[in-house]
Amino acid sequence: MPQPLSLKPTDGASGLRSRASLLELAFLFLRLGATAIGGPAAHIAMMEEEVVTRRGWLTRAEFLDFLGATNLIPGPNSTEMAIHVGRVRAGWRGLLVAGVSFILPAALMVGCLAWAYVRYGALPQIVALLYGVKPVVIVVIAQGALRLGRSAVKSAGLAVLGVLAMVAAALGVDALLVLFAAGALAGAVHLRSRSRSTNLAAGALGAGGGVAAAGAGVVPFSLTLLFLVLLKIGATLFGGGYVLVAFLRSDLVARLGWLSERQLLDAVAVGQVTPGPLFTTATFVGYVLGGTPGAVLATVAIFLPAFVLVAISGPLVLRLRRSTTAGAVLDGINLAALALMVVVSAQLARSAIVDWFTLGLAVLGALLLLRYRVNSAWLVLGAAIAGGTMVWLGVVRLP
Repeated sequence: MPQPLSLKPTDGASGLRSRASLLELAFLFLRLGATAIGGPAAHIAMMEEEVVTRRGWLTRAEFLDFLGATNLIPGPNSTEMAIHVGRVRAGWRGLLVAGVSFILPAALMVGCLAWAYVRYGALPQIVALLYGVKPVVIVVIAQGALRLGRSAVKSAGLAVLGVLAMVAAALGVDALLVLFAAGALAGAVHLRSRSRSTNLAAGALGAGGGVAAAGAGVVPFSLTLLFLVLLKIGATLFGGGYVLVAFLRSDLVARLGWLSERQLLDAVAVGQVTPGPLFTTATFVGYVLGGTPGAVLATVAIFLPAFVLVAISGPLVLRLRRSTTAGAVLDGINLAALALMVVVSAQLARSAIVDWFTLGLAVLGALLLLRYRVNSAWLVLGAAIAGGTMVWLGVVRLP
């Protein structure tokens, strides 16, 4: 008799502690998801402050190990960090609660903006706001490429690989193939200790040109295909949120013909100006293409691989961090991601920089980002206000 009586309170206390941990995770990451503006670096800095400094859930060394692991797997880094924290704090249920809580506020905000865009997007007021935002978004993407390049170009060989990847992307080779080819080549060079593989790189990247060309043309829209395309992107995208633009352009603009370049820029602008992960750009795209069902499916598809990959890789973090081969593959993938970002910035600039005012906004945005390090979200908001004001005053005319 005494044993059952003593066990019940223990089980109940354990259950209460578990529920309290889940609620604490939910409140923390809902708040972060609703207020974290400024991109993955800012999101991760806010998480470090909350889970290491204030709550002590992880040591700084553990936090850095998980941050390193997010760079070895595809997907949105800040979202994957939230998922890692949830897994450590409360197991698989914590993994789900933390990840969903971080994503949900941004997805709801972007979904509401997508509804307004579809319903009112043709109104001059909305078009005027986006007119000012687009050139600054191009600068933000280019800045992301520059930031990645500072750490990605580690040797002359990698620089050559990056140039080859850039040429392949500019010629229309599928973005996924460019990433995989670059990662495989960098890994092979590391394993075989070969100093020169230029011919192999050119052949592998060039072989994809036929694949990309064969897929050109408009394909009838379907929710199933939308889900599969975004699931593929979520499972294979390295290099941060801004590389997402290159993948979306490759699949939804160039290959399937479902979006125009202007619509893609509008989607990226909305994702940039709202808090939380930039991957919620997919929510906007899904709503524009398929309404509420499209938004839900697109959001689930783009984020689902992150949950699966963190669940698998979390226990293997130390091994991944110590693998020089994994590091070499990642070097190649990062270079290809950089190449994609550079090329897509140039391609989308044609739709964003259309007159003297948008050119001036782009130049000013570059100065503020690179010289004064102004938060990109505030810069986008300022550009929206400036564009709307100039159109309203009649100083510039919409193209």
